Amino acid sequence: MAEPVSARTLAGTWFTPYAAVLRSRVKAQQVYRVSFATEVFSAFLIGLVEFAEVWVIFHNVHVLGGLDTDGALLLFGLSNTSFALAQVLFGHLDSLPDMIRMGTLDAYHLRPQPLLMQLVTSDISLRRLARAAVAVVVLVAGLLRNDLDWGAATVALLVLTLISGIALFCALFVCAAGLQFFLIEGSELTNSFTYGGSFAAMQPASVFPLPLTVLFGLAIPVAFTAYVPTIALLGIPGPPLLPAWSAWLAPLAAAWVWLLALSAWRVGTRHYQGGGG
Repeated sequence: MAEPVSARTLAGTWFTPYAAVLRSRVKAQQVYRVSFATEVFSAFLIGLVEFAEVWVIFHNVHVLGGLDTDGALLLFGLSNTSFALAQVLFGHLDSLPDMIRMGTLDAYHLRPQPLLMQLVTSDISLRRLARAAVAVVVLVAGLLRNDLDWGAATVALLVLTLISGIALFCALFVCAAGLQFFLIEGSELTNSFTYGGSFAAMQPASVFPLPLTVLFGLAIPVAFTAYVPTIALLGIPGPPLLPAWSAWLAPLAAAWVWLLALSAWRVGTRHYQGGGG
């Protein structure tokens, strides 16, 4: 005799509607295979170009901010892997200004789910995984080419850094989206913190002047996504404001940015009065 199906099984979990939307978005992107392949290839080229920029700099300078070319591979791999995966998960929040102008955001307010959760799960860009793949390959190369003291502490720091880095960059996308409720046409300004933060994370923070060190090391601490863990893994002391031991504080840096992001999102959504349509 068949077992009775519980009401919980029929209704699913709280994530069931979000998962259904995500599945539909994934399938939709794969319908037009030539277009999808072109977008994946374009994202792959973007990843290569970003790596080429770093490679050219370190290939000519040899040592910059205490890092050689092998150290630069580790720095780029950590920063770009975190950012690329965060972009896959939260990068489509960039479209929020268009949704506000067109009034399509109002439809999300009619559904009995949190607005931010709806927007995050409303889309997922598979093509951006190609950019992440480039970063992962570079990260693996950096781990192999550098003489690291492999042990439990090293593995734990790598895992902690990647998780914290992804969380921190996701928070930056949320923070930028929250500010769009006030700026509307200010995507260039917010991109300076998201994509600009990604670029800053790929650079040795020791070469920054003091104001930039405070900005990207403390206020918007993207230095904790790659630079500080890199010098900790390589045994380099680091600058006074960003010592190597502080790499273990990456979760606190991510929590700080999430606090800013959720505050900006809360204030922004309360400020929003509708599309006016």
